[in-house]
Amino acid sequence: MDSPARPRRGLFALAGALILTAACSEQPAAQPASPAAPIAASSAAPTTSAVASAVGQPPAGFEALDVVTPKGRTRFFVEIADNDAERERGLMFRKVVPPDRGMLFDFKTPRPVAFWMKNTLIPLDIIYIQGDGTVLSIARNTTPLSEAPIPSGGPVVGVLELAGGRAEEIGLLPGDRVEHRIFKRD
Repeated sequence: MDSPARPRRGLFALAGALILTAACSEQPAAQPASPAAPIAASSAAPTTSAVASAVGQPPAGFEALDVVTPKGRTRFFVEIADNDAERERGLMFRKVVPPDRGMLFDFKTPRPVAFWMKNTLIPLDIIYIQGDGTVLSIARNTTPLSEAPIPSGGPVVGVLELAGGRAEEIGLLPGDRVEHRIFKRD
């Protein structure tokens, strides 16, 4: 869902800076992702695990990512979107994102970005993350199918998309930390 329809990266000019407007993808996706994509197929309806974090080793095609808040540490298994095609598609056309899953968009170098929710069927929390893993801003429970840009508010290296409401459930706020190999800490 990585196109101007959400943090699915769509390219927009903003204040002279290139802004990827990708609500669910990095640019408007020309080809829809399969509804049976890995996130949707990975789990059934949420149960009591909806407030729990991922446990064990990540499934094939996923990587572990930890979110650290004053409430504690929460682990997610995330798909990585680190090229234009993956960032453009993002989580578009998915019908569910299990509570312990998500997608991490890797932009490699800091830049302002904007996402949109075009072709994104479910609300998402979009977490904009600086190069050191610090959360810059959070768009909570974004509106499905909206083409309105959702800007990061500054330069970021990564964007984490989770099921709508998960950021609030785990107490995630700007200034909290995300730990994953793409973020460099001093």
